[in-house]
Amino acid sequence: MKILVIDDHPLIVDALVQLLPQLDPGIAILTAGDPTEAMEVLDNEPEVELVLLDLALPGARGLDFLADLKLDYPGVPIAVLSATHDQATVLAALGAGAQGFIPKSANAERLLDAVRYVLDGGVYLPTDVPGMPDTDGVHIDSGALGLTARQTDVLKLLVQGKPNKLICRDLTLSEGTVKVHVSAILKALRVHSRTEAIAVLARRGISVDTLAARRPNARPNAR
Repeated sequence: MKILVIDDHPLIVDALVQLLPQLDPGIAILTAGDPTEAMEVLDNEPEVELVLLDLALPGARGLDFLADLKLDYPGVPIAVLSATHDQATVLAALGAGAQGFIPKSANAERLLDAVRYVLDGGVYLPTDVPGMPDTDGVHIDSGALGLTARQTDVLKLLVQGKPNKLICRDLTLSEGTVKVHVSAILKALRVHSRTEAIAVLARRGISVDTLAARRPNARPNAR
């Protein structure tokens, strides 16, 4: 497995190069300090399974570059690693296609948990961002969204960031059935991805249980 770190801060890069192999001794960490280097790596390293992207790269508009990466390399999940993590930035990153948003202030354990979660297909978002919904439960009005009761059940798990295999387990559904429900949900919300769905719900002010896939102290399943 290969992870590409796109960041121009040597201390951050060095720390990640030392930390990320704790996920798996076989992980190879690739690095790039600017968009040109990053795209060269992605063009020549087809085994990259995750990109960790700093939005504040020199000579680039971070969100535009994120959107370009999703367009050119749609099969590679991208998690933003940023010192700026206000509500607007988090939602904008989601809208541009990020599958995770990890504050640079996160400690080592939280960062590793977040990376594991994204690698497992989840959507990781911080729970401590001012202005982001943070309630004790998921409250979605299925009628208001034009969804069936079962689709609403799927949506509640989807916005927690759970990948399809965990939704299957929690609702005792086949993977094919979950895929059908997810497709119907995306169509109803007029979006093309799970991350876009989360962003749309947040902009509508719909409470989606921390919007964040998990609490900071919770541990997702390891790979």
